[in-house]
Amino acid sequence: MDERAAEFGRQATERYGLQIDIEEFPEGTETAAEAADVVGCDLAQVASSLVFVADGTPVVVVTSGANRVDEGRLADVLDAADVRMADPEEVTEATGYSVGGVPPFCHDGDPEVLIDETLLSHEEVWAAAGTPETLFPLAPDRLVEAADAIPADVTG
Repeated sequence: MDERAAEFGRQATERYGLQIDIEEFPEGTETAAEAADVVGCDLAQVASSLVFVADGTPVVVVTSGANRVDEGRLADVLDAADVRMADPEEVTEATGYSVGGVPPFCHDGDPEVLIDETLLSHEEVWAAAGTPETLFPLAPDRLVEAADAIPADVTG
């Protein structure tokens, strides 16, 4: 297994007591559609961790692969004047991970985490495990707990 994904698994256990089952997909899972295809789940069950910058502060939004984050709604939720997608360097700086492999928790920094409330209707969701080739399944309530995520309506 990729060392970055293995380290993510160790951190999930050490920080949150989670024993996660990381699966590796050499063909890659950089997009939500690719992830859903390789694991055989519905696109709505893919928990994509996207990084935004709100008034200069990084924020991770864990959204369903079937949805798109509406930056206007995100700004309203955060009471921010300016919201934009983070660039790749900002993503790595805020989380310690590269675009396409950002997990919903175990970030190197301490960004606020919001979760698309539509993910909470599933028994299981799949999220990146630190690389664009690794995923893990988890119950949404455990994801919320580990990420200290705030459920929000941020999609449009």
